[in-house]
Amino acid sequence: MTEPVRTPRPVDARTLWAGGVAAAVVAALVALVGIVVCRGLLDVPVLAREGDGIWGDADTAAYAVGAALAALVATGMAHLLLLSSPRPGRFFAWIMTLATIAAVLVPFAVTATLASRFATAAINLAVGIAIGSLVGASGRSAVRKASLGAGAPPSYPAP
Repeated sequence: MTEPVRTPRPVDARTLWAGGVAAAVVAALVALVGIVVCRGLLDVPVLAREGDGIWGDADTAAYAVGAALAALVATGMAHLLLLSSPRPGRFFAWIMTLATIAAVLVPFAVTATLASRFATAAINLAVGIAIGSLVGASGRSAVRKASLGAGAPPSYPAP
């Protein structure tokens, strides 16, 4: 018997990467808002010494840029999975869940106050959820749009 030829899944890369860039902006903003809330409202020194103020030092910008880069890496991974794996959504969900769990656990391996560790873990969780949900949704949209035909509106039966 011959195996059926598997045609690659159609993926609208423009839609996927536009969503990935938007997810990167959201991830950076989630990180910034999390730091402002922790430092400004809760008075927990996250990624800075106590007394560095709400915005802290250069570590704040690096943290936000890191969150944005993580979203772009997730988009690349989603693109690869969409093109090559049998159940890309399921694999993406597993990878993002495990990566988020790792990011939540990392603060507990460094020397800092307990409040700072929990605050950083909470920010990492929020960033991971944002990236996973937004990039996952972008991937689903990119497949749906590509399967409808590049930009062609769906045809519906006449009433």
